[in-house]
Amino acid sequence: MKKTVLIIDDDERLRDLLDEYLRGYGYGVLTLPDGLAAVETIVSRRPDIVVLDVMLPVRDGLDVLRAIRAALPTPVIMLTAKGEDADRIVGLELGADDYLSKPFNPRELLARIRAVLRRGVAPSAQSADASSNSQPQRISIADLTLDTGRHTLCVGQHEYSLSTNEYKILHTLMLNPDKVLTRDELMNLSLGKDYEAFDRSIDVYMSKLRSLLKRHPDHGDRIKTVWGTGYMFVGERR
Repeated sequence: MKKTVLIIDDDERLRDLLDEYLRGYGYGVLTLPDGLAAVETIVSRRPDIVVLDVMLPVRDGLDVLRAIRAALPTPVIMLTAKGEDADRIVGLELGADDYLSKPFNPRELLARIRAVLRRGVAPSAQSADASSNSQPQRISIADLTLDTGRHTLCVGQHEYSLSTNEYKILHTLMLNPDKVLTRDELMNLSLGKDYEAFDRSIDVYMSKLRSLLKRHPDHGDRIKTVWGTGYMFVGERR
């Protein structure tokens, strides 16, 4: 099935260039010159991925990303000015799935789109004809429940939407409670062979997950750093 990319950028020439380039590789393309109608467009047109520029008129890209993440789990690749590390880090903290600095080669954007879309498929997901019992729909530890279909985490009565990578990392940790995973093991199991682009970003994702859990006193220390080794998710306390 053809995948659709929504490009949100105020540079008309860049939108036209990416529109033509991505269509040449079989993608459907939607474009917007600003982020004012971003959420409405995603809800109505259901793109598979969004390419979002940080520097937008009227409403900046980070604010648009906040609005998207508050409503939808759609993967987002941020376009940032070269050398603007602050925008990259804030974007990742807000739930962006990847980033790319301008100027860039369209081939690199295409590669990143493909990588993010691959990561959007659960590591152990089966084909549509396989038994649905092969992958649990929910993983529960104490009053923490990770919904594998909706990419949400429920803590008691509170529900939180997770970005694709936050979900992948937490999914791996909760499938391996009380087991120390090295950094490489966690990244490979969570994000697969494309993890190299994200190896410096795992700290951002772990910080975001920890901050979420710390809102609830019983779970503030669920994710532990095992110094010199990796990370561990604490399971049922005895």
